[in-house]
Amino acid sequence: MSATRITFLAGQTEQPQALARVVAHVRDQLSGSAAERLRKARRPLFTGIGASFAALAVPVTALREHGVVTQRVLADEIEHGTRGFDTDLLVGVSQGGRSSETLAAFKAAQEQTLPTAAVLNVPQSPLGDLAGLTVDLGNEPDSYASTTGFTATVVALDLIAGAISGRDDSEGTWGRITEQTTAVRAEAARVIGTVRARAARCVAADAVASGASRASAEEAALLLREVVRMPATASATRSYLHGEMESAGNTLHLVLGDDREISLARSLSGAGHLTLLVTTRDVAAGEHLAVVRLPGTAPAARVVLETVVVQELVATLSGERNIPIESFVFANDDTKEGGVDPSDFALASPDLGRNG
Repeated sequence: MSATRITFLAGQTEQPQALARVVAHVRDQLSGSAAERLRKARRPLFTGIGASFAALAVPVTALREHGVVTQRVLADEIEHGTRGFDTDLLVGVSQGGRSSETLAAFKAAQEQTLPTAAVLNVPQSPLGDLAGLTVDLGNEPDSYASTTGFTATVVALDLIAGAISGRDDSEGTWGRITEQTTAVRAEAARVIGTVRARAARCVAADAVASGASRASAEEAALLLREVVRMPATASATRSYLHGEMESAGNTLHLVLGDDREISLARSLSGAGHLTLLVTTRDVAAGEHLAVVRLPGTAPAARVVLETVVVQELVATLSGERNIPIESFVFANDDTKEGGVDPSDFALASPDLGRNG
């Protein structure tokens, strides 16, 4: 069974209400024995590929702050087992449950009798069948270039991290997510509208962040490539400062954060480079600096709100560059078990895959 496929724009519109549903749905799943099983994990290892791997920056950051030894690893790096990793639980993420690399990692874990947990949107799936424990998003409709699927995964992973660490913030993180996502999208549309023409002329993009927000930066780079067909790279803030920023030139700089990121954004924009800063701080915009202000939130909710800004950015640039959002070029048939699912492309261009 596959989740219902919707357009990217529909995903943006329906996202606030969908996230509220996912919060309630995942909390219900974690209200009993599932939470007890997760709480036994002292050295969880998180794995995924693509956007799923990006989302894993959220639970890894949260758990490390609670003293839990953990890390994320690309699924293709453990296709032959987790030897070399001191772990007592493998947590894999795959929205449709068919990612070939994550499935291979779970099969190897099964041979090693390593406990596994899967975060899925589609529970009845190959990965769901392999996992010892499943946490699903409720089979929410999603777009091919993911909207709700990604942000809902962040929600689920934060709640799982809370179960592992014993954190209980009740409504603290997610209680106002519907109103917040709606307001942030409106603010992002206003700000991005002021730089859309210039941003669309950029030849590449850099997305820079630290901590949990690395998930937002990595998702931004992926969406800019998928949707806008703009070469894009995600960087950790401190690494970016150590030479990576020297290639700036007709580049769109997306900077996410409140600390060193602010002075970085000012440096880039001060040198004449178009910069979009997403921050909770009161930072004045300038000739080359656009600023989207976020409400103060917990790190995981902040990642969701940053992603809402990213989604608005790529939707706007797609329109400005006259690239249909659903018109993917390549259809690789070895990344999903069973090959390409025709339903994945039901809303896409008739020319999809002709170059693949």
